[in-house]
Amino acid sequence: MNKRILGLAIPNIVTNITVPLLGMVDTAIMGHLSAAHLAAIAIGTQIFNLIYWNFGFLRMGTSGLTAQAYGANDMDEAVRTFIRAISIALLVALALIVLQWPLAKLSELIFEGSEGVIRMALTYFFVRIWAAPATLGLYAVKGWFIGMQNSKLPMWIAIFLNIVNILCSLLFVLVLHWDIRGVALGTVIAQYSGLAVGLFFMHHKYGHLLTPERCKLSTALQWSEMRRFFKVNGDIFLRTVCLAAVFTYVTIASGKISDEILAVNTLLLQFFTLFSYIMDGFAYAGESLVGRYIGARDGDSLRKAVRLILLWGLILTAAFTAIYAIGGNAILSLFTDKQDITAAAQPYMFWTLIIPVCGFAAFLFDGIFVGATASRAMRNCMFAATAAFFALYFGFLNGLSDIDTQRWNNILWTAFIVFLVMRGGLQAIMLKKSVYNRIDR
Repeated sequence: MNKRILGLAIPNIVTNITVPLLGMVDTAIMGHLSAAHLAAIAIGTQIFNLIYWNFGFLRMGTSGLTAQAYGANDMDEAVRTFIRAISIALLVALALIVLQWPLAKLSELIFEGSEGVIRMALTYFFVRIWAAPATLGLYAVKGWFIGMQNSKLPMWIAIFLNIVNILCSLLFVLVLHWDIRGVALGTVIAQYSGLAVGLFFMHHKYGHLLTPERCKLSTALQWSEMRRFFKVNGDIFLRTVCLAAVFTYVTIASGKISDEILAVNTLLLQFFTLFSYIMDGFAYAGESLVGRYIGARDGDSLRKAVRLILLWGLILTAAFTAIYAIGGNAILSLFTDKQDITAAAQPYMFWTLIIPVCGFAAFLFDGIFVGATASRAMRNCMFAATAAFFALYFGFLNGLSDIDTQRWNNILWTAFIVFLVMRGGLQAIMLKKSVYNRIDR
């Protein structure tokens, strides 16, 4: 079982680590220009996180449903699941492009920052929004490959996509001097390149499954066939809205404190991002294996897979805590050479040691619950954790008569850590009822 878990997790880790690597390169490029550029890329990225995270069900729901169809050896349903996901992805992307101006105005109202920072962030937005069809289409492609127990193809797609993106960003910014517009354009080109490669891999590897009968829209999109898809993905959508709200508000609250704190927290969140994407490699393995064993009605393998995935999570948590304790400042220096920002981050570096310990369970249980399509339970846990985040943050904030910058930011990080702990803890409590008992239904 360990070999099977690692066979799925390691390619997913390679896939996922390229995502923060790309964000880190963009952050590093902007960080070496100015603090304003760093703050602008943070806001621009969070705008798209707020948008795209809400449609994360296109990946998560697709992987869980496909994995269960794979476990049951129902290739008709596996293919139809992809057709549903890619159809919805393209419709949503078209709507986002049509609504880009209202979305930009709403973003301008939501996010805090100086006039120059907001202007640069919106410049980034109006270029990158044209990547929406490719970005959402890749969600469906990646989710389907994971459900089909294939982590290697998403890995090669991600490696190719990110190499293209990094090269384009370096060319457009450092050589052609297109500033933040160049970073956004590099992302657009890379996303469409990645989608093209993904569809090529799908045809090459699974072309024998993609028969005209299985790919018929009239069959795949029948309401009787769509009902479960919407039920699972509706819960995941609401769960992701909460997740996006918390992460977006962290950026908003940081901007309310100061541009400097916004830049500092942007850098510190890179530590969280690095840990989360590597941990998600095992979460994706959980999606694949939990869905497969539920589809195959194999309770013993299901329980063994969950136990071992959690064990690997603990090992990674210990490793990351040690790495951040020893080399945290060295990692920070990779993101910016601005001494004032590095100095301003020092009082908050201890949070990077707390993140792995308090956050690992949330990531792993998300993958386990997605594979079980236990979307309602996952949604309810997220509701509770989100409520705790906002209640704690505003409760502490309103209870203080004298709020200095450092105290304010520590309150924000405390609320964020509690949010992570509640997600993992509540899902652990609901594991038996929501995941293990599915075999008996």
